[in-house]
Amino acid sequence: MRLSDPEAWHFDIDRWLNPLIPRPPWRILPYPISYFLGHRKQPLKPIGNLIMVAWAFLGIFIGLIVVEIVTKQVPIFQDHHAPIIIASFGAGSVLHFYSIESPLAQPRNAVVGQLIASIVGVGICKLFALSPHFESIRWIGGALSCAIATALMALTKTVHPPAGATALLAVVSNDSLQLGWLLVPMVLLGAVLMLIVALLINNIQRQFPYYWWSPEDLSPDSKRGKITEDDGGHVHEADLEKNSSISSPSHSEGSFDQPQIIIRRGTVHVPSHIYLTPEERLLLEELSDRL
Repeated sequence: MRLSDPEAWHFDIDRWLNPLIPRPPWRILPYPISYFLGHRKQPLKPIGNLIMVAWAFLGIFIGLIVVEIVTKQVPIFQDHHAPIIIASFGAGSVLHFYSIESPLAQPRNAVVGQLIASIVGVGICKLFALSPHFESIRWIGGALSCAIATALMALTKTVHPPAGATALLAVVSNDSLQLGWLLVPMVLLGAVLMLIVALLINNIQRQFPYYWWSPEDLSPDSKRGKITEDDGGHVHEADLEKNSSISSPSHSEGSFDQPQIIIRRGTVHVPSHIYLTPEERLLLEELSDRL
Protein backbone atom coordinates (compact mmCIF):
# COMPACT_ATOMS: atom_id res chain seq x y z
CA MET A 1 0.00 0.00 0.00
CA ARG A 2 1.42 3.34 -1.03
CA LEU A 3 1.96 6.05 1.57
CA SER A 4 -0.04 8.42 -0.63
CA ASP A 5 -3.07 6.18 -0.16
CA PRO A 6 -5.33 7.56 2.64
CA GLU A 7 -5.99 3.99 3.82
CA ALA A 8 -2.28 3.70 4.68
CA TRP A 9 -2.75 6.44 7.25
CA HIS A 10 -5.99 5.19 8.75
CA PHE A 11 -6.07 3.17 11.94
CA ASP A 12 -9.33 1.72 13.27
CA ILE A 13 -8.89 -0.08 16.58
CA ASP A 14 -12.45 -1.40 16.42
CA ARG A 15 -11.47 -3.70 13.55
CA TRP A 16 -9.75 -5.81 16.20
CA LEU A 17 -11.73 -4.97 19.33
CA ASN A 18 -15.35 -5.18 18.16
CA PRO A 19 -15.23 -8.93 17.35
CA LEU A 20 -14.15 -9.48 20.98
CA ILE A 21 -16.87 -7.33 22.55
CA PRO A 22 -20.07 -9.25 23.41
CA ARG A 23 -23.41 -7.87 22.33
CA PRO A 24 -25.43 -6.32 25.19
CA PRO A 25 -27.60 -8.88 27.01
CA TRP A 26 -30.89 -7.06 26.51
CA ARG A 27 -32.73 -10.33 25.79
CA ILE A 28 -31.95 -11.81 29.20
CA LEU A 29 -32.24 -8.70 31.37
CA PRO A 30 -35.59 -7.60 32.78
CA TYR A 31 -36.80 -4.61 30.81
CA PRO A 32 -36.88 -2.22 33.84
CA ILE A 33 -33.16 -2.89 34.32
CA SER A 34 -32.23 -2.63 30.65
CA TYR A 35 -34.35 0.54 30.44
CA PHE A 36 -32.06 2.29 32.90
CA LEU A 37 -29.07 0.97 30.95
CA GLY A 38 -30.25 2.80 27.83
CA HIS A 39 -32.24 0.12 26.00
CA ARG A 40 -35.56 1.13 24.44
CA LYS A 41 -38.27 -0.97 22.77
CA GLN A 42 -40.07 2.10 21.43
CA PRO A 43 -38.92 5.55 20.35
CA LEU A 44 -39.03 8.28 22.94
CA LYS A 45 -41.47 11.13 22.62
CA PRO A 46 -39.82 14.55 22.14
CA ILE A 47 -39.55 16.74 25.23
CA GLY A 48 -39.13 20.48 25.34
CA ASN A 49 -35.73 22.07 25.81
CA LEU A 50 -36.86 23.56 29.13
CA ILE A 51 -37.39 20.04 30.48
CA MET A 52 -33.98 19.01 29.15
CA VAL A 53 -32.37 21.98 30.90
CA ALA A 54 -34.18 21.12 34.13
CA TRP A 55 -32.93 17.53 34.05
CA ALA A 56 -29.41 18.73 33.20
CA PHE A 57 -29.48 21.13 36.15
CA LEU A 58 -30.61 18.39 38.52
CA GLY A 59 -28.19 15.82 37.12
CA ILE A 60 -25.14 18.08 37.30
CA PHE A 61 -26.01 19.16 40.83
CA ILE A 62 -26.56 15.61 42.10
CA GLY A 63 -23.70 14.08 40.10
CA LEU A 64 -21.05 16.47 41.41
CA ILE A 65 -22.33 16.23 44.99
CA VAL A 66 -22.22 12.41 44.90
CA VAL A 67 -18.62 12.42 43.63
CA GLU A 68 -17.59 14.96 46.27
CA ILE A 69 -19.27 13.15 49.17
CA VAL A 70 -17.86 9.74 48.27
CA THR A 71 -14.37 11.11 47.66
CA LYS A 72 -14.37 12.75 51.09
CA GLN A 73 -15.17 9.39 52.69
CA VAL A 74 -12.10 7.59 51.27
CA PRO A 75 -9.41 7.74 54.00
CA ILE A 76 -6.42 7.20 51.72
CA PHE A 77 -7.43 10.18 49.58
CA GLN A 78 -7.80 12.42 52.61
CA ASP A 79 -4.47 11.24 54.04
CA HIS A 80 -2.84 12.62 50.90
CA HIS A 81 -4.79 15.90 51.07
CA ALA A 82 -6.75 15.14 47.92
CA PRO A 83 -9.15 17.76 46.59
CA ILE A 84 -12.83 16.92 47.08
CA ILE A 85 -13.17 16.58 43.30
CA ILE A 86 -11.01 16.81 40.19
CA ALA A 87 -11.89 20.02 38.37
CA SER A 88 -12.32 18.28 35.01
CA PHE A 89 -15.50 16.61 36.28
CA GLY A 90 -17.22 19.98 36.05
CA ALA A 91 -16.85 19.88 32.28
CA GLY A 92 -17.61 16.16 32.25
CA SER A 93 -20.91 16.72 34.03
CA VAL A 94 -22.09 18.99 31.19
CA LEU A 95 -21.56 16.13 28.73
CA HIS A 96 -23.08 13.55 31.07
CA PHE A 97 -26.31 15.43 31.73
CA TYR A 98 -26.87 17.89 28.88
CA SER A 99 -25.08 16.71 25.73
CA ILE A 100 -25.99 13.10 26.46
CA GLU A 101 -26.38 12.17 22.78
CA SER A 102 -22.79 13.14 21.96
CA PRO A 103 -20.33 10.29 21.31
CA LEU A 104 -17.98 12.15 23.67
CA ALA A 105 -20.41 11.50 26.54
CA GLN A 106 -20.91 7.75 26.06
CA PRO A 107 -19.53 5.37 28.73
CA ARG A 108 -16.58 4.14 26.69
CA ASN A 109 -15.35 7.69 26.20
CA ALA A 110 -16.24 9.04 29.64
CA VAL A 111 -14.63 6.25 31.67
CA VAL A 112 -11.79 4.95 29.50
CA GLY A 113 -10.86 8.45 28.33
CA GLN A 114 -10.47 9.66 31.92
CA LEU A 115 -8.52 6.53 32.84
CA ILE A 116 -6.06 7.01 29.97
CA ALA A 117 -5.64 10.71 30.74
CA SER A 118 -4.95 10.17 34.44
CA ILE A 119 -2.35 7.46 33.77
CA VAL A 120 -0.60 9.58 31.14
CA GLY A 121 -0.74 12.70 33.31
CA VAL A 122 0.76 11.07 36.39
CA GLY A 123 3.34 9.23 34.30
CA ILE A 124 4.55 12.43 32.61
CA CYS A 125 4.55 14.23 35.96
CA LYS A 126 6.71 11.52 37.54
CA LEU A 127 9.08 11.63 34.56
CA PHE A 128 9.51 15.39 34.67
CA ALA A 129 9.85 15.33 38.46
CA LEU A 130 13.14 13.46 38.02
CA SER A 131 14.65 16.70 36.77
CA PRO A 132 16.10 19.14 39.34
CA HIS A 133 14.49 21.89 37.26
CA PHE A 134 10.99 20.43 37.55
CA GLU A 135 9.30 23.66 38.60
CA SER A 136 10.77 25.59 35.66
CA ILE A 137 9.78 22.97 33.06
CA ARG A 138 6.53 21.84 34.63
CA TRP A 139 4.44 23.80 32.14
CA ILE A 140 6.01 21.84 29.27
CA GLY A 141 5.07 18.58 30.98
CA GLY A 142 1.47 19.73 31.29
CA ALA A 143 1.21 20.48 27.59
CA LEU A 144 2.93 17.23 26.68
CA SER A 145 0.67 15.11 28.89
CA CYS A 146 -2.48 16.66 27.41
CA ALA A 147 -1.18 16.11 23.87
CA ILE A 148 -0.22 12.48 24.50
CA ALA A 149 -3.50 11.72 26.26
CA THR A 150 -5.50 13.20 23.40
CA ALA A 151 -3.55 11.19 20.83
CA LEU A 152 -4.14 7.95 22.75
CA MET A 153 -7.82 8.71 23.23
CA ALA A 154 -8.18 9.40 19.50
CA LEU A 155 -6.48 6.13 18.57
CA THR A 156 -8.65 4.15 21.00
CA LYS A 157 -11.88 6.01 20.12
CA THR A 158 -12.27 7.21 23.69
CA VAL A 159 -12.01 10.98 23.19
CA HIS A 160 -13.48 12.80 26.18
CA PRO A 161 -12.54 16.52 26.25
CA PRO A 162 -12.64 16.88 30.06
CA ALA A 163 -10.01 14.14 30.22
CA GLY A 164 -7.61 16.51 28.51
CA ALA A 165 -7.95 18.76 31.55
CA THR A 166 -7.31 15.75 33.80
CA ALA A 167 -4.01 15.05 32.04
CA LEU A 168 -3.02 18.72 32.27
CA LEU A 169 -3.96 19.08 35.95
CA ALA A 170 -2.02 15.95 36.86
CA VAL A 171 1.18 17.86 36.05
CA VAL A 172 0.47 21.53 36.75
CA SER A 173 -1.83 21.28 39.79
CA ASN A 174 -0.22 21.08 43.24
CA ASP A 175 -3.27 19.22 44.56
CA SER A 176 -2.83 16.47 41.97
CA LEU A 177 0.93 16.41 42.54
CA GLN A 178 0.44 15.35 46.16
CA LEU A 179 -1.72 12.42 45.09
CA GLY A 180 0.75 10.83 42.73
CA TRP A 181 -0.57 7.54 41.36
CA LEU A 182 -3.58 7.80 43.69
CA LEU A 183 -4.95 10.26 41.17
CA VAL A 184 -5.75 7.31 38.86
CA PRO A 185 -8.19 5.48 41.19
CA MET A 186 -9.64 8.82 42.30
CA VAL A 187 -10.42 9.79 38.72
CA LEU A 188 -11.75 6.31 37.90
CA LEU A 189 -13.99 6.36 40.98
CA GLY A 190 -15.37 9.77 40.00
CA ALA A 191 -16.00 8.68 36.42
CA VAL A 192 -17.91 5.57 37.50
CA LEU A 193 -19.98 7.47 40.07
CA MET A 194 -20.85 10.14 37.50
CA LEU A 195 -21.90 7.42 35.06
CA ILE A 196 -24.15 5.74 37.64
CA VAL A 197 -25.92 9.01 38.45
CA ALA A 198 -26.26 9.73 34.71
CA LEU A 199 -27.94 6.35 34.15
CA LEU A 200 -30.47 7.06 36.89
CA ILE A 201 -31.25 10.69 36.03
CA ASN A 202 -31.05 10.67 32.24
CA ASN A 203 -33.24 7.61 31.74
CA ILE A 204 -36.27 9.04 33.52
CA GLN A 205 -37.46 10.97 30.45
CA ARG A 206 -34.53 10.64 28.06
CA GLN A 207 -32.17 7.89 26.88
CA PHE A 208 -28.61 7.33 28.05
CA PRO A 209 -26.36 5.97 26.83
CA TYR A 210 -27.01 5.77 23.12
CA TYR A 211 -24.47 2.94 23.05
CA TRP A 212 -22.05 1.43 25.55
CA TRP A 213 -19.15 0.56 23.32
CA SER A 214 -19.77 1.42 19.67
CA PRO A 215 -22.63 2.51 17.40
CA GLU A 216 -21.70 -0.38 15.08
CA ASP A 217 -23.48 -3.70 15.19
CA LEU A 218 -21.73 -6.11 17.55
CA SER A 219 -23.45 -9.25 16.32
CA PRO A 220 -21.07 -12.16 15.62
CA ASP A 221 -22.11 -12.21 11.94
CA SER A 222 -21.93 -8.43 11.43
CA LYS A 223 -19.86 -6.92 8.65
CA ARG A 224 -18.02 -3.61 8.53
CA GLY A 225 -20.10 -0.93 6.92
CA LYS A 226 -23.30 -2.57 8.18
CA ILE A 227 -25.12 -0.63 10.88
CA THR A 228 -28.27 -2.09 12.30
CA GLU A 229 -28.82 -1.48 15.97
CA ASP A 230 -26.36 0.10 18.35
CA ASP A 231 -25.56 -1.71 21.57
CA GLY A 232 -27.60 0.75 23.59
CA GLY A 233 -30.76 -0.62 21.97
CA HIS A 234 -31.47 2.55 19.94
CA VAL A 235 -32.01 1.91 16.23
CA HIS A 236 -30.31 4.42 13.91
CA GLU A 237 -29.75 2.75 10.55
CA ALA A 238 -30.15 -0.61 8.84
CA ASP A 239 -28.39 -2.86 6.34
CA LEU A 240 -26.63 -1.42 3.33
CA GLU A 241 -28.23 -2.65 0.09
CA LYS A 242 -26.98 -2.87 -3.46
CA ASN A 243 -29.31 -0.12 -4.62
CA SER A 244 -27.41 2.35 -2.41
CA SER A 245 -30.16 2.71 0.18
CA ILE A 246 -30.63 1.68 3.76
CA SER A 247 -33.81 -0.17 4.59
CA SER A 248 -35.50 -1.16 7.79
CA PRO A 249 -33.99 -4.15 9.64
CA SER A 250 -35.84 -7.01 11.23
CA HIS A 251 -35.90 -5.91 14.83
CA SER A 252 -35.13 -9.12 16.62
CA GLU A 253 -34.87 -7.31 19.96
CA GLY A 254 -38.41 -5.98 19.88
CA SER A 255 -37.54 -2.51 18.62
CA PHE A 256 -39.63 -0.41 16.26
CA ASP A 257 -39.95 0.04 12.51
CA GLN A 258 -38.07 2.87 10.82
CA PRO A 259 -38.53 4.55 7.43
CA GLN A 260 -35.76 4.18 4.88
CA ILE A 261 -32.53 6.13 5.00
CA ILE A 262 -31.55 6.74 1.38
CA ILE A 263 -27.93 7.05 0.26
CA ARG A 264 -27.14 8.44 -3.18
CA ARG A 265 -23.88 9.71 -4.55
CA GLY A 266 -23.05 12.89 -2.64
CA THR A 267 -26.30 12.94 -0.63
CA VAL A 268 -27.80 11.17 2.35
CA HIS A 269 -31.51 11.45 3.12
CA VAL A 270 -32.39 10.89 6.78
CA PRO A 271 -35.95 11.24 8.14
CA SER A 272 -36.15 14.23 10.46
CA HIS A 273 -37.12 12.20 13.54
CA ILE A 274 -34.07 9.92 13.37
CA TYR A 275 -31.05 11.11 15.33
CA LEU A 276 -27.58 10.41 13.96
CA THR A 277 -24.44 10.88 15.99
CA PRO A 278 -21.61 12.75 14.22
CA GLU A 279 -19.72 9.47 13.78
CA GLU A 280 -22.71 7.79 12.14
CA ARG A 281 -23.37 10.74 9.84
CA LEU A 282 -19.70 10.83 8.82
CA LEU A 283 -19.83 7.11 7.97
CA LEU A 284 -22.90 7.58 5.77
CA GLU A 285 -21.34 10.57 4.03
CA GLU A 286 -18.18 8.58 3.33
CA LEU A 287 -20.32 5.79 1.83
CA SER A 288 -22.17 8.24 -0.37
CA ASP A 289 -18.88 9.62 -1.71
CA ARG A 290 -17.77 6.13 -2.72
CA LEU A 291 -20.83 5.42 -4.89
